[in-house]
Amino acid sequence: MNRAPSHILVVDDDDRIRDLTRRYLQGLGYHISTAEDGVRARHLLDQLVFDLVILDVMMPRMDGFELLKSIRATDQTTPVILLTARGDSADRIEGLKIGADDYVPKPFEPEELALRIAAILRRVVVEEPVEEVEMSGLIFNIAREELKDGDRYVRLTDGETQLLKILAENAGEPVSREALASGTSAGADRSVDVQITRLRRKIEPDPKEPIHIQTVRGIGYRLMPDA
Repeated sequence: MNRAPSHILVVDDDDRIRDLTRRYLQGLGYHISTAEDGVRARHLLDQLVFDLVILDVMMPRMDGFELLKSIRATDQTTPVILLTARGDSADRIEGLKIGADDYVPKPFEPEELALRIAAILRRVVVEEPVEEVEMSGLIFNIAREELKDGDRYVRLTDGETQLLKILAENAGEPVSREALASGTSAGADRSVDVQITRLRRKIEPDPKEPIHIQTVRGIGYRLMPDA
């Protein structure tokens, strides 16, 4: 079962950074709104509910600290990631003091930002645990670690089972190769890739054009079950 995409607000007065971040995160399945400064962001925050806010510190009209204080005056729960100048520890300390959940120094790698977003959302988004996922008629029961095609069990190796379980528990979200390697018996990024290839042969209608176990460039993989 697919989860509704998380709605993220990206606030940055740099058009290029704002647009690149929007397109990258949309490519990962997030719903993205943007604002070019704190005033516009405040207007959006008054009208819409966001799951997470990405907030540049240095902006005209209303800077990131002012907006963060405004957010925390009425909202203590929505996670905020600050974008700060690299090496400026004063900005990071100030941001954490007034309620930021994390910070990313600029310039940043989009995949690092994506991993930080995914980690925060896993901590704060409270949902009923998914019991099973369906993929083109196949059903994987997470608790029992069983993959079935109708009444027939599909045989998985221990490594494939561990891999599928981690992906299913984070369905719809990117999971890094490092996390998959450390959480399974694969032990190395390359071994994860090999096991993913084998798993696709057992799950995908066309393993050469995977629709369920998708590669997330620069990060790892994500599982997209049937809607």
